[in-house]
Amino acid sequence: MKKISVLIPCYNEEENVEAISAAVEKEFTEHLPGYDYEIVFIDNNSTDRTRDLLRVLVSSHPKIKAILNAKNFGQFNSPYYGLMQVSGDAVILLCADFQDPVELIPEFVNAWAEGYKIVIGKKTKSAEGRFMYWLRGCYYKLIRKFSDVDQIEQFTGFGLYDRSFIEVLKKLDDPTPFLRGVVAELGYHRKEIEYTQPKRRAGKTKNNWYTLYDGAMLSFTSYTKIGLRLATFIGFIGAVLSFLIGIYFFVRKLIDWYGYQAGVAPMIILIGMLGSLQLIFIGLIGEYILSINQRVMHRPLVIEEERIGDWEEHE
Repeated sequence: MKKISVLIPCYNEEENVEAISAAVEKEFTEHLPGYDYEIVFIDNNSTDRTRDLLRVLVSSHPKIKAILNAKNFGQFNSPYYGLMQVSGDAVILLCADFQDPVELIPEFVNAWAEGYKIVIGKKTKSAEGRFMYWLRGCYYKLIRKFSDVDQIEQFTGFGLYDRSFIEVLKKLDDPTPFLRGVVAELGYHRKEIEYTQPKRRAGKTKNNWYTLYDGAMLSFTSYTKIGLRLATFIGFIGAVLSFLIGIYFFVRKLIDWYGYQAGVAPMIILIGMLGSLQLIFIGLIGEYILSINQRVMHRPLVIEEERIGDWEEHE
């Protein structure tokens, strides 16, 4: 009997952890009786009652396990680390807030049984605000256009991954992993299953503009060169334009030395424009340097505080 691991990252999800574990268990009991399974939570140092509820779940359900992180290691490191800790022949990565439809689990497993090593969920619609969905769409299109890797639009990481792909993740040894990019770059031929993303079942999203920006920059600096190329191209174009404008003013002054008054306004505007462009590209280059620095420091993905449940088979 093959075993499926269901990995559920969580942070302050006290209103959802019990419901999501029950929903996953129901899918396997009713639709996938021919498979063994385990449910693994990885908690990113929740500050509400999530950990207390996980202890109760683990103590009463032998198929549920949990990893409790020593601190919050971010929205990318924690799930990536969790993928490498499970024991199943395949692992399904699933959010705790029900925005990843649990009812797709049988479809994922059936596609895996057909021979696909990777089966992912791809959003076609979302119950979130139209503006945010449109903004995300623009971001995905931008990254896909300028990346050397054919990035996957509207893909959040929700999907099934074969054990062979998990072994690939282990060999990467990347301290700042971006799973969505790794799947597109190194993943096997995959099957994409479209779905409409529902609203959160309960609680508030933990994402904000800063975390969204952080994720966007991680993808941007890991999989595109456009930022550095833009700095070079626009810097060259700016230099040429500045030279031509300088020649123009110089010629006008030679033709009418006493009558032509250029004033200081054009100079102030030009200096302000060039200064702003310099700051933008210095910041962009800084993002690339920050990405390099994080990888060079080679910090661990996660520091575990505790594991609860039956982990003997993982030792």
